[in-house]
Amino acid sequence: MPPFDDGLINLNFNLTWFFPVDSGFLYLVRLHFCEIYQGITKINQVVFTVFLNNQTAEEQVDIIALGGEPGVAVHRDYVVMVPHVNEGKQDLWLDLHPYKDSKPMYYNAYLNGVEIFKLSNFGDKSLAGLNPSKSFLSGSDEKASHVAHFNKSSKKLKFVLIGCGLLAVVLPVLLCLLLIRLKVIKLRRVVSLCGLTVHTPNRIEKAKKWSLCTQFSMRDIKLATNDFHEDLLIGTGGFGSVYKGSFTDGATYVAVKRANPMSEQGISEFEAEILLLSQLKHHNLVSLLGYCNEDGEMILVYDFMANGSLHDHLHLRQRDGSPLDWIQRLEICMGIARGLHYLHTGTKDRIIHRDIKTTNILLDHNWVPKISDFGLSKAGFPSFVTTNVKGSIGYLDPECYESHKLTEKSDIYSLGVVLLEVLSARPAVSVGEDDEHINLAEWTVSCLENGNVEEIVDPNLKENIIKECFELYLGVAMKCLAERGTERPSIGEVLESLVLAMHLQKNEGSVPNGNHNAALQGNSDLTPGVEFSEIMTPIGR
Repeated sequence: MPPFDDGLINLNFNLTWFFPVDSGFLYLVRLHFCEIYQGITKINQVVFTVFLNNQTAEEQVDIIALGGEPGVAVHRDYVVMVPHVNEGKQDLWLDLHPYKDSKPMYYNAYLNGVEIFKLSNFGDKSLAGLNPSKSFLSGSDEKASHVAHFNKSSKKLKFVLIGCGLLAVVLPVLLCLLLIRLKVIKLRRVVSLCGLTVHTPNRIEKAKKWSLCTQFSMRDIKLATNDFHEDLLIGTGGFGSVYKGSFTDGATYVAVKRANPMSEQGISEFEAEILLLSQLKHHNLVSLLGYCNEDGEMILVYDFMANGSLHDHLHLRQRDGSPLDWIQRLEICMGIARGLHYLHTGTKDRIIHRDIKTTNILLDHNWVPKISDFGLSKAGFPSFVTTNVKGSIGYLDPECYESHKLTEKSDIYSLGVVLLEVLSARPAVSVGEDDEHINLAEWTVSCLENGNVEEIVDPNLKENIIKECFELYLGVAMKCLAERGTERPSIGEVLESLVLAMHLQKNEGSVPNGNHNAALQGNSDLTPGVEFSEIMTPIGR
């Protein structure tokens, strides 16, 4: 039963099973549980009561609390007495009911397996006595034939019961093995996207053994964030909330990202980011300091980025009269390109970030850009088909959206949108006068086609950009937005062009050695090399 059913309805019913058993015996009832629903990761999300024969066997059962984390198989044992009533079978009742007094997030109950063991009877402590029904023995003439018939049936019944007993033992074991197998397959799938090899189902423990990622205790996290005090909240996103924290002397600041249990992003993305970032080291990638997964929480700890996100500086902090100048913006774009160049070419397996956008570009105290948020990242083949198209509205590659074919050129498209955003200080998607959603890439193409090039430039920059630098920069951005990935430049070509654009800006348009670099060639046409897509992708992260 899924955990997200209507709680008001669930409170009106019990989840009930009836098991015919011999009367006059004690029984051990073993219930098997395993939390396999992705949305259930924390204590007190689902709590229920166990009843046996209308008696409370256990008032509060919380599978996450019992197992410590999702996907851990646990069992609970109960002994129940079935009184001797007549000589026939009795029904052993098992009921589960949501426990509302703890005010859980979901009112529900579920069970993965059950085993029932006969212990002994009340008299001679024997397991004997199959208790055939009275109707079987009824009749006026108890002849030898009846006895013979009873003996034959008794033997058959014994074999049936033995078979059922073995089945009751084997089935839960097979179920547990299946659940473990499914979890291993899921974990292998997630890590395979990161280009890693799995030899154990617990990949976080694997990272811990590698000593590449520190595991913080919940006590450390709460001390660092003053128990997640709202005054230390510095941002929210698809994963959850981000807090500013400090350890020990208060001089070392960290960013603590706490998962929202209701987020669509789940434990797979949490683990993928740990395993990926724990092995990547680059000047333009955010540094992961550690993680915490106690008490059903999913928490990541990073270096604190003192200057916030690029998005904030382009769209929020410009209003305070201190916008980024053009040299700063070029340096930031070069840093982003260097980080992507490392992901695309500097690792054993080519890594595709999949969510390049200005909110995921963080700036440290020296204004060095750091690419962050690797929960959606994939690695491995140069190109492959993915069934789930993920990304952010306005940055999502139209080719990937249509064909589900993901390559590193999808990152190039997103980078092209970021380059336009840096130049224009306009968001990737904005709302017009008639509540019409305006896509920045499409709006830029429209400006170029209508000859309104100056409208593309942030008013704060119009007097500061050298013409040659502007033409090269805009040309590269538009090439990144080509409809087909094969028409887009590689990240190396983008980086080379940005470096040259910086040189042109600093040297008033002069080219090194008086020769126009190849990066300039083919960029005089500021529109994409192929027809630009008009698709407004309606999905996002």
